[in-house]
This record gives sequence, structure tokens and C-alpha cells, in this order.
Amino acid sequence: MGIVEEAHNVKIVGSGTQVIVLAHGFGTDQSVWKHLLPHLVNDYKVVLYDNMGAGTTNPDFFDFERYSTLEGFAYDLLAILEEFQLSSCIFVGHSVSAIVGAIASIMRPDLFSKLVLISASPRYLNDVDYYGGFEQEDLDQLFEAMQSNFKAWCSGFAPLAVGGDMDSVAVQEFSRTLFNMRPDIALSVAQTIFQSDFRHLLCHVTIPCHIIQSIKDLAVPVVVSEYLHQNLGGDSIVEVMSSEGHLPQLSSPDTVVPVLLRHIRHDIAVKS
Repeated sequence: MGIVEEAHNVKIVGSGTQVIVLAHGFGTDQSVWKHLLPHLVNDYKVVLYDNMGAGTTNPDFFDFERYSTLEGFAYDLLAILEEFQLSSCIFVGHSVSAIVGAIASIMRPDLFSKLVLISASPRYLNDVDYYGGFEQEDLDQLFEAMQSNFKAWCSGFAPLAVGGDMDSVAVQEFSRTLFNMRPDIALSVAQTIFQSDFRHLLCHVTIPCHIIQSIKDLAVPVVVSEYLHQNLGGDSIVEVMSSEGHLPQLSSPDTVVPVLLRHIRHDIAVKS
């Protein structure tokens, strides 16, 4: 087993020639795809991996400097694709990994045929003529809460992010994977994500993008999906789902899985 494979718990399953890569977001791991995966394995070769810093990865491998920018995560993704000699993949990225996939596609467009971006945001902070959903004060309070009592913060943040009460299975699942992260690593990754600004690079993304968004998402206002659509450099399409929450593939699989399968199987119809 190679270092990259072991470090990221890479798993390749399914039977098919077309490669699909599933990349999870902050506070989760590859288990977040458990509702989607069974629908893919008969037709596709599916690559699953864990982002460095996830609770399932070795914290000794986490390089705080490398992962102080999203490019660090993009280089990891490229290393995985190169290790297994994968190209022209359909990349399904959730939350931060949607942007990581977009960055990687600028560096190596030959490795990607399509990007399916779930709950993606190029910038979380509000700006002049841009609504990201957060003021700096909101983020400072979030980081402070993470530092002061990580477990309490997890318990409060999980239902807000997922959109549900503490008793729901999805909230319990997200609470579990979130709390599995080492607190200092979780804080560092959260700061990297929430302080990032990818808007200036969107025009360089030329791979077709399918933008999938919940109608109500604490982390990503629905207007952000339209902003992505207007500013990406290649063809793109937006679908706003009736689901609520930032992890709809976990919390509303009956709604979300059919939508994801449709966007995975069908390309954007380009008007002539």
C-alpha cells in the first residue's frame, strides 16, 4: 500500500470503466457517502478517500502549514489521482471539497471530465456586492467557541449545520465524525475554509460544473449557487433542491440521491 493510499484511507470499489471520485467536506469522512455509494458500484469505478485532518486519518500526518490553504488539499487530490493513474474522472465534491476539486481541475484539467459541486461556496464572508452569509464577527465567535469547548461546540454546531434536532440519525452521525477530529486540527481547517476566497479563480475553471444546493443551508446561502453559475469559466448548471441543511446527502438521501445520480449520469445539454 502506497503512502498516499494509506494516509487518505483510499478505497476503490465498483465495476465500470468511468471513474467517480467522492470527496467529503469539513467534519465528515468518506462514510458520508453511504447512501449514494450503493447506487454507483454496479456502473462505475468509485474512489473514496478521507481528507487529511478527518478523524479517520493519522493526526501526525497533518501539516498545519500545508493545509493553511485549500491548495494543500488540492495537491492531495491530485496525488491520489496520479497514484492510481486515474484521468477524466467525474468528481463529486461536498462543501470545501467542491472548491478543492475546482482548484485541482485548474491545475490538471485532463484529470477531470465533470465536477458535481454540492453545498459549495467560493467565499463565506460577506463583501461589497457579495453575500456569503457570514460577517467576520460571526466567524470569530465560531472559532472562539471551538477553542473554548470543542465538544460543546460540536453538539451545538451539528444540528445547525445538518438542519434537524439532536435526535436525528444524520445529526448524530455528523456529531460523531466532527468530534472525531482533533480539536486543534478542526480549528485550523475551519479557519482555512471560512477565511478562504476563491472568487478570483472561478473564471479559470473550464470543466463542466453541476452545482447542487439545498434551498436552506446555514453555511451557504442559496444565492451563492447562482454566483458560482455566473462566474465559472466553463459550462455550468444549478439545481436547488427542496432539502434543508449543509449535508443533504446524509440528511435527505431520498431527495438528494436521485438528483446526484441524474447529474452524474447526464451531461449539461449545451444549447447550439
